[in-house]
Amino acid sequence: MPLIALGLNHLTAPVTLREQVAFDPEATAAALHELQQEPGVEEAMILSTCNRTELYVGVAAGAEQLPLAWLSRHHRLTPGKLDEFLYRHDEQDAARHLFRVATGLDSMVLGEPQILGQVKDAYQLAREAHTLKAPLDRLLQHTFAVAKRVRTETRIGAHTVSVAFTAVRLAEQVFADLREACVLLIGAGDTIELAARHLADKQARRLIVANRTLETAQELAGRYGGYAVALADLPQHLAEADIVISSTAARQPVVTRAMVEQALAARRRKPMFMVDIAVPRDIEPAVAELPDVYLYGIDDLQQVIDDNRRSRAAAAREADAIIDLQVDRYMAWRRALTLRNPALDLRQHAEAYRDEVLDKARAMLARGKSPEEALGFLAHTLTNKLLHHPSARLREAALSGDLDLLHAAGRLYGLDEEEPGPRDA
Repeated sequence: MPLIALGLNHLTAPVTLREQVAFDPEATAAALHELQQEPGVEEAMILSTCNRTELYVGVAAGAEQLPLAWLSRHHRLTPGKLDEFLYRHDEQDAARHLFRVATGLDSMVLGEPQILGQVKDAYQLAREAHTLKAPLDRLLQHTFAVAKRVRTETRIGAHTVSVAFTAVRLAEQVFADLREACVLLIGAGDTIELAARHLADKQARRLIVANRTLETAQELAGRYGGYAVALADLPQHLAEADIVISSTAARQPVVTRAMVEQALAARRRKPMFMVDIAVPRDIEPAVAELPDVYLYGIDDLQQVIDDNRRSRAAAAREADAIIDLQVDRYMAWRRALTLRNPALDLRQHAEAYRDEVLDKARAMLARGKSPEEALGFLAHTLTNKLLHHPSARLREAALSGDLDLLHAAGRLYGLDEEEPGPRDA
C-alpha cells in the first residue's frame, strides 16, 4: 500500500490559492470519510493550517492519482488548477516530509512549535473518523517521537519565534513604543494567545480581544489584562485600535473595507497597522487600498522570518540527521509488513501433517488396530514428517561445510541451549 503526501504550502502557493483548499475544522471529519470512500484509498489524514493543506494517504497500487483528483473535485476547482503549486512525496520521502513538518523544519518560522500541536489535532480527527490503519497510525506515532527527540537533542526550539511573535515584532517597527498603542486581537486560538502574551510582555497600553464566543474572549483577555468584546460588536470598537492582529477560522472576512473606512473616519485619519495571519483571510484584501492603513498578510511576514531562519540553520542540519535515521527505521517496519512470515507457513505445514496422520491413525482404530499401535504409528510418522525436510537440509549443510546454517538451526531449535552430552557420530 503506497504512502503519499500531497499538498501545497506557503512556499509553493499564494495565500489566495491556500484559502481555496483550506479545510474548515468542523468539516474535516466529513471530508476524511469522503476521501476514504474513493476507490483505492485505504487510509487518510488531512492537515490544514494557515500555511499548508496536506493529504497523507495510503492507497492501493495504481491509485496514486486519486488524492489529487479528489482534492480538486472536493473544492470545486478547475482540473489542473493546482498542478503547478502542488508537491507530492512517496514512501520514505512522504515519511521524511511529515517528520520535517512536525518538527517545524518545513514551517515559515523555522522550528516553530505550534505545528506539532496541529499535526496532533489532525491525527486525533483522523482517529475519531476511523480513517487510519496500522501503517499511517504507526507513522504518526513515530512522528511524535521524532519531534520530541529533535526538540530535546537540538537547539531548533531555542529562542522560539512564532508567527505571532513575528507579527508583534513587525508592529514594533511601526510603533517604536507599544506602551502607547491600543491593540485589537481578533480570535482566541493559540496564535492570538501567543500574540497576547508577547504584547503583555511589551506592556502594550491596551488590549482588546474580540471573538465569536464572548466567554472565550473574556477568559483570554482576563489572563493578560485586556477586555473582551463580541465579534458582532467589532465595528463599534475598531476605531480604538492602533494595531489589529487577526487569526480566526472564519470562512469569510470578519473585517471589511467599509468597517475600516468608518473606523478611519472616527480616528480622523490616524494610521492603523493591521496584520492578518489567518487562512482564509480575516481582513478583506481591499482594505490595503485605503490610505492610512498598513495591512500585512501572512506571506508578508517572510522577510522578518528569514532573519530567524538563518540563525537556526545549524540546528536544522542536526535535526535532519535525526530525521533521516528515523525514516530508515520506519521504512524498515513498513517493509516487514510485506514480508511473508515463515512462522505462519511452518505452522500451516505442521497442522496439515498432523491432520493427515491423525486421519490415518483413526482409520487404523476403525480397522480394529489397538490404540497402542495407532498411537505409536501417529507419533513415529508425525515426527518423521516434521523432521524430514530440516534433517535433509542439515545433512547437506554438514557435507558442504555450511556452518552458518548449522549454527542457525541450533539457535532455531534451542539446541545451543542444551547441556552438552554424548552425540551420535
